[in-house]
Amino acid sequence: MGSTVERTDEHVREYLIYRGFTSTLKHMDTEMKSDKEKGFRVDKIIEQLQQFVQSFDLCGLREYWQYLDRRLFCRLEDVYRSTVNKLRTSLYRFYVINTIQKGNLEKTQEFFQKQALELQTQTEWRDWFILPFIGTPEQNPAFSPYFSRQWADTFLVSLHNFLSVLFQCMPQPVLLSFDSEVQKTTSLTEENEQLRQMLFALQTEGREQREGEETVHHKLPLYVQNMDRLGDTELDLVSSQRPVSTAITPSRNFFSTFLPQGRRTPGKLPQTSGSSPSQTAVGRKDPSTNPPTAEKRGEGGEVEPPPDTSSDPPESCSDSRGCQSGRERGGLSAEQPFIKLSQEEYGEHHSSIMHCRVDCSGRRVASLDVDGVIKVWSFNPIMQTKATIMSKSPLLSLEWATKPDRLLLLGSGVGTVRLYDTDAKKNLYEMNIDETHPRILSLACSPSGSSFICSAAALSGDSAPRLPVPVSGQLLLWDTKTVKQQLQFSLEPDPVAVNCTAFNHNGNLLVTGAADGVIRLFDMQRYESAMSWRAHDGEVYSVEFSYDENTVFSIGEDGKFIQWNIHRCGVKQSEQALAQDATGPFILSGYSGYKQVQVPRGRLFAFDSEGQHILTCSSSGGLIYRLTDREPALESVLSLGGHKAPVVTVDWCSAVDCGTCLTASMDGKIKLSTLLAQKS
Repeated sequence: MGSTVERTDEHVREYLIYRGFTSTLKHMDTEMKSDKEKGFRVDKIIEQLQQFVQSFDLCGLREYWQYLDRRLFCRLEDVYRSTVNKLRTSLYRFYVINTIQKGNLEKTQEFFQKQALELQTQTEWRDWFILPFIGTPEQNPAFSPYFSRQWADTFLVSLHNFLSVLFQCMPQPVLLSFDSEVQKTTSLTEENEQLRQMLFALQTEGREQREGEETVHHKLPLYVQNMDRLGDTELDLVSSQRPVSTAITPSRNFFSTFLPQGRRTPGKLPQTSGSSPSQTAVGRKDPSTNPPTAEKRGEGGEVEPPPDTSSDPPESCSDSRGCQSGRERGGLSAEQPFIKLSQEEYGEHHSSIMHCRVDCSGRRVASLDVDGVIKVWSFNPIMQTKATIMSKSPLLSLEWATKPDRLLLLGSGVGTVRLYDTDAKKNLYEMNIDETHPRILSLACSPSGSSFICSAAALSGDSAPRLPVPVSGQLLLWDTKTVKQQLQFSLEPDPVAVNCTAFNHNGNLLVTGAADGVIRLFDMQRYESAMSWRAHDGEVYSVEFSYDENTVFSIGEDGKFIQWNIHRCGVKQSEQALAQDATGPFILSGYSGYKQVQVPRGRLFAFDSEGQHILTCSSSGGLIYRLTDREPALESVLSLGGHKAPVVTVDWCSAVDCGTCLTASMDGKIKLSTLLAQKS
């Protein structure tokens, strides 16, 4: 911070010299010599306000306060508007009392004349218009407290404290972000140059291929040129006789009622990677990769082993040149499934991030830091803060509501859950959960929007070593409309703290991960546990349903990323050991041996729109892996980078071919990496 301020001072000094403002430069140098903190100083604002009061400059006082209102106060939520109004009223009274104490009754009358239109409708000023006509107002019981030194000191201290807290949660001045803007511009320039070179190489390659094809085409005799059209029927017959898939539809069982019937099929994988784990688990044919004739053949006949997709051309190709270019495109997609178009930074937090979630529409982001400050902001078309929420009690969890998506659920450490309207910038409800289990560790809103899951835990020291017996907890279902608790789930064998929760797409299934290392699957139609199994040695930090919802992925304290088959209780489909910087606890080292340790709270991994790639945390940014059906289960694809501190939570917002990866770190920075998916 100090170095940034000093560089900005040099830029301002250079500008003043360039413009010839020598007297301004002298005043600036004089004040900088007495400046010891090299940063923001609230006392300077207080001194400026007092100077306006002492010099009877009502116009300057009003303009200065209006400037603070435009730059700072207007960004606060509505609950703090009354505090701002009280401070403004006290400031004006401070000015009026000063005019009377100094015997300048002309300025007193001027104040009421100029402010009459604004103040006559306010009840707190109703009795003050008689003040200029009272002989000794300091002896009047209604006004005497305002003439005391104690009232003036109390007002100035209150204003000082309010501005101090406010500036800690507000963005820095534009000039101080000069260096970061330069770095961002340089980074964008380099990325644009790389993309330009990549585009030029692809265009050159495509031009050479077309020229080569045209040359060969003109050398062929006429009857050879028409052979591709004559052979269409034969090629279609050969294609229809090929086997379709090895996928076997699972028999109907308990989950047939809950799994999606019209669920979208996973997108087509790159041709070099074989069948995906999601295809193997879901047991469905992919209509996007098979021609109609092949589907009929699959329904009427017995399924045979598939051909080697890495060497055979696509079955729907009737042109050898088209199949060749398709394989080349598939090869490129397998190596580089995503291109990082840009990376932006949201830096309005001043402490480590705990949660960072995109809403259902993909328009807004809610981020929570360890100081209890929540920022609601958008990134499309520009990055802009919509609301700032400063909580008096510590916050531990947040979740977007599904219907309507403007509502935000906030779980505290004192046993309350708040329902906050991000458009109106106010609390709609505050629910008291349980005094014996005050820590709200996880929230999950049902896809229907009618209810939400709340995980509450008893008090325990996060910094202390993990106890042999897990912390007690409750898993509760609350109705969003009536704002009442519907029921409490049974947690067998013991009531334990649940760290993470997730619904499937229609809300019929709920998966949870707890402090005892057990994953529990609940039937949300019968409100009972369907199955449970021990998943990790230590706590379960994060759980999610797979794209096809036939499996569940989890990350635990043992550093393992595991895929579980929910049709066969406790059976692993794949397992991968991850580094500590992907699973936590997260450690940020500083000078003189200082270490900051943070236990995982937010989402540790997120899927892309087709469920084929996964985003995880790391020490310097997000890492993207491709899910495979072989060993290793995760294949590294792309490192997003950009962070100087460990990333503690991630999210992935997908829209058609472009998606935005959010990675939030312990230094309060959130990176938005825009990706372009290369389709094969």
